[in-house]
Amino acid sequence: MPFALLYSLAAGLRNLLFDLKILPSQKYDVPIICIGNIAVGGTGKTPFTEYLIALLKKQARVATLSRGYKRRTKGFVWVSESSTDTEAGDEACQLKQKFPDIHVAVDANRRRGIRRLLSLPEDERPEVILLDDAMQHRYVTPSLTIMLTDYHNMYYNDRALPAGNLRESAKGAHRADIIIVTKCPDVIAPNILPLFMKNMMLKERQRLYFTKIKYHPLEALYPSFAHQPCSLNEMDDDVELLLITGIANPQPFIDTIKSHYVHNKVFSFPDHHRFTLADIQDINAEFQKITSENKRIITTGKDAVRLKTLAYLPDEWKPVLYYLPMSVEFLVDQGDDFNARIVTINKI
Repeated sequence: MPFALLYSLAAGLRNLLFDLKILPSQKYDVPIICIGNIAVGGTGKTPFTEYLIALLKKQARVATLSRGYKRRTKGFVWVSESSTDTEAGDEACQLKQKFPDIHVAVDANRRRGIRRLLSLPEDERPEVILLDDAMQHRYVTPSLTIMLTDYHNMYYNDRALPAGNLRESAKGAHRADIIIVTKCPDVIAPNILPLFMKNMMLKERQRLYFTKIKYHPLEALYPSFAHQPCSLNEMDDDVELLLITGIANPQPFIDTIKSHYVHNKVFSFPDHHRFTLADIQDINAEFQKITSENKRIITTGKDAVRLKTLAYLPDEWKPVLYYLPMSVEFLVDQGDDFNARIVTINKI
């Protein structure tokens, strides 16, 4: 707690300097939408960014800009469909592979990154830029700030690092124009909603929405190698599963698999984990112990990006390696209202 207090004071002083305009924050003519949080990881920024891309690309040229967490490169990097996680980070690679027709870039210096994006020829220049995980990057003044918070770990119940997971005081949520509660159950008790609003102490300009995770049919990581389609709802009784995760909060993924099938072994690694040869050998040793001839390996979409680039991935895995795609879905008919607010906020 003493260290958490010092951290919170330092973060608060930094925010105050921006609020008093002692530290500069730059505005841009192009709409800038910031997607972020005040907690460390696990709130579902990537699937929500995908939701925004799919919504906005229908009527505007979209670009995404992030720092490229855990990449080994420096400075500004254009992300291509062939980029690896070591070059651009797994999240940026995942976005580019899913949306090859948009500009995806990484740069820890967001202002420099925005300048590079806006230096493109006029017919390629983005008409809206999504800043991924940039709520604390206050050198840029966004047109709209969307903050995500996990239903199972609401920010107002958390503490600052290192006593908790908050990057700054919970008061930082007041900078958000829109707050999204993610990973909600399918149905929320009516008495819970007023409690959330009371604890958040929302300002009049702020809007609150609730979303859940929607999982889609399994997809083969190597379609040309896959023996047959794989569906959690249609597996034979003798199927045994091995799960691999390296994300901040793997429990929803694990619970979803277990709700369909109980015979599985889980290998769980830290968020953005870069799989080593030793990791793969350990996993493969367990995989070889599975006696059923009808066995599968299932991973997350983000982990699939990192696994596919490994030169030492066993060939034996390729026919049986699948990932579980996911997307965001709004609750209580809020989707239309949110969509309308996003596409009109800056006349996008």
